Amino acid sequence: MASPDEKVAFVSNLNGTTLMEVSLGSFLAPLCFLSRGLFLIVFHLGKGVLPFSWPAHLLLDFTALIMPLVLSCTALSDILHFVIMGIAAVDFAVLYLVYKNRKQGSLSSTIDRFVQGRVESNQVPFVTVFRVLVNVKTAISILAVDFSVFPRRYAKTETYGTGVMDFGVGAYVMANALVCPEARGKDVQGSKISHVLKQFISVWPLVLLGFVRLASVKSSGYHEHVTEYGVHWNFFFTLAIVRVVASALLALFPVNSSWILALLIGGTYQVILETTGLKSFLIHNNERAGFLQENKEGIFSVVGYIAIYMAGVQAGHYLMQSRTLVRDWIKVIRNLLLTSFGLFFALYVCQRCIEPVSRRMANLSFCVWTVAQATFFLTCISFADLVLLFSKVVSNFSLVSASWYPNQNKKSDKMRNNMDALCLVQSVNRNQLLYFLLANIMTGLTNVFVDTLNSSDVLGVSVLLLYMFMNSLVIFILHINKITIKFW
Repeated sequence: MASPDEKVAFVSNLNGTTLMEVSLGSFLAPLCFLSRGLFLIVFHLGKGVLPFSWPAHLLLDFTALIMPLVLSCTALSDILHFVIMGIAAVDFAVLYLVYKNRKQGSLSSTIDRFVQGRVESNQVPFVTVFRVLVNVKTAISILAVDFSVFPRRYAKTETYGTGVMDFGVGAYVMANALVCPEARGKDVQGSKISHVLKQFISVWPLVLLGFVRLASVKSSGYHEHVTEYGVHWNFFFTLAIVRVVASALLALFPVNSSWILALLIGGTYQVILETTGLKSFLIHNNERAGFLQENKEGIFSVVGYIAIYMAGVQAGHYLMQSRTLVRDWIKVIRNLLLTSFGLFFALYVCQRCIEPVSRRMANLSFCVWTVAQATFFLTCISFADLVLLFSKVVSNFSLVSASWYPNQNKKSDKMRNNMDALCLVQSVNRNQLLYFLLANIMTGLTNVFVDTLNSSDVLGVSVLLLYMFMNSLVIFILHINKITIKFW
């Protein structure tokens, strides 16, 4: 069994991968999501009976959504582009089959009717899918990084660089911001002070989980990378502080100004890094005497995560506006794509004129990259959902969960609820924090019983698949029994 020091060295001093490879990975999960939906539609067209039994639905979702994500960041990571092209080709062929099976109308008339059509406006399904996929990818990565089959370029970088896991941390913060009460337009009950106090109290589960993780890591001797967050700090503490500070800011300023606050916070923080000794303190000062020095990375990076959160609030506020026409959502997807391109250009300027991306400091480049990449990922998912909606319309079958429902082809609520109750995406969405906590616990247990560092590639992939299946099984069983674990 490898020692904790060997495991720490295994995840230290890494430089990440290219921006292009991280962006390339954004195509895979949406294509898998589309594959799952198209399979259900084709099965129905073949006069199949839906829904299946719950084990069959779990196996389908695991095979279509989870397994490709595990394999793409392990055994198939070097041929990721071929994997994406292969799945895209299959999806296109199936989509063509569904279109050819339509009852009437030319391609142009079918598209015109589709664009002028309506969708139910009480939900934004691709936001849910985005949040679930970020959670799932995070669950995979936190264990996969301990195996040699996981490419080192995907792991968190030491000081500068763009690793897949670096994006995952920022994306998790942004995913929470997209659906926060302020983004959803919920009215503040009572005074603003009481609202902020309520938010302060509501983060106690995160604080508790932070202390539980701290105690378990210290007592078990579990390996920890100190330059990631510090000696005592962890991601749960960051999430709690970001939520409270953001609530206070949004109580003082209108939600529409969130993007301005994000720019001001990120820009001011970068100016301080450049004009004071803070950057040198964070990177070069290796003394660990006193609470501030011991946890400097975690404490100061909170500022960058607050900027990312505020940007996420702005995006969520835009996406949560009521829209019923398909053409309106097409404009939204176009705007998301243009925004991501604009942000990537801003990232290019930041990296050339200021400094490269640094998750360790959560500098301005990191904030811009996170929001740009998250917006691009959202665009890919929303486009996949739009294609799936088109397939629903032309096939006259709309019972695919976690996706838009066309108003003109509305099925019974009972049948829809039955399909929703057997959907892994909806399962994770019901208990997102519990799923994240479960993944952390399972990661710790796996490291206790498996010598991850010295495992073969076959064993590593097998353990990861089993680990993800167990996470999926637990969360799926809770969902089909309508059990929601609320911590507050």
